[in-house]
Amino acid sequence: MESQAKTSNVMKIPGLVDVQVNGYKGVDFSSIDLARDDFIRACRDLFKVGTTAFLPTMVTSPEEVYERNLPIMAQVLDMPEFRGRLLGIHIEGPFISAEVGTRGAHNAEWVRPPDIGLLDRLIDWADDKVKLLTIAAELAGAEELARHAVGKGIAVALGHQAAEEEDLERLVRAGAVAITHLGNGVPAMLGRHNNTIWAGLAEDGLYATIITDGNHLPPSILKTIIRAKGPARCVVISDATSLAGYEPGTYETLGHKVILEENGRLHDPETGYMCGSSATMLRCMNHLASLEILSPDELIAMGYHNPLALIGLRPSDVASDRTIHFDAERRVFSVEKQG
Repeated sequence: MESQAKTSNVMKIPGLVDVQVNGYKGVDFSSIDLARDDFIRACRDLFKVGTTAFLPTMVTSPEEVYERNLPIMAQVLDMPEFRGRLLGIHIEGPFISAEVGTRGAHNAEWVRPPDIGLLDRLIDWADDKVKLLTIAAELAGAEELARHAVGKGIAVALGHQAAEEEDLERLVRAGAVAITHLGNGVPAMLGRHNNTIWAGLAEDGLYATIITDGNHLPPSILKTIIRAKGPARCVVISDATSLAGYEPGTYETLGHKVILEENGRLHDPETGYMCGSSATMLRCMNHLASLEILSPDELIAMGYHNPLALIGLRPSDVASDRTIHFDAERRVFSVEKQG
């Protein structure tokens, strides 16, 4: 594979690209209190632990929070330090399902139906730096919204939804390219055959982003998704939240109490639903590698090349620090020591 050097069993790889990072080490990118300096610090801290480049992500929020936070992030993206590192902004919501289970940890009060006018305001506040938009495929107006977003150069993903096969087919025709965290953001109980997971597995026109932190999806499901979609159509994401990098404990996030377990599982004790991830991209890649279901080249594709392809970028668009090693014998990714 290009951009790889091999010494003994250790490969130096181009990097790891994460298209969904909601926050890190106490900094929530969707918080009304987000400060520019805190955002910069969180980005720098994340780069230190193996994430080469990523999309800072805002989840479903009140309109005034978008208006406040998107310009903060857009200004930081323009800093020379972050070119090739912060590749754009991912907006997950507010055009998603408001139903329990499908919305996950998103606040139902802030969910909105597809609204091209609101999307245009989001794009404007983000200074045209929105790179990825997650919407629910079954909503009235989703096709028109997707076409509009694609026309603005935004990759459209489908998630937090109760979409059926026909919904996904319509949205693929409208230009959608991916499913956001396939297997998650769905109710705990689904119909046996007619459900959004089966539909997503069967839709060849969509990449599947998957959270491989060891908590969101069991190994059997990861194996099934990868076999159904093929490694070339799978993308690893961390879905990291502001509690990623924290010690286990009870915390307050997204307006409610959550518990971070010793094993990294982050969940709402009242509903039992996951509340995003506490993992970094490096941890997600190492868990996936430990399952021994993928070759080194397939792992690197899912953690580097495929995320770039999903959002229409090339390796030349990414800062090439080459700080990630993969020990093919031990099947472990690590950050190259500096100095």
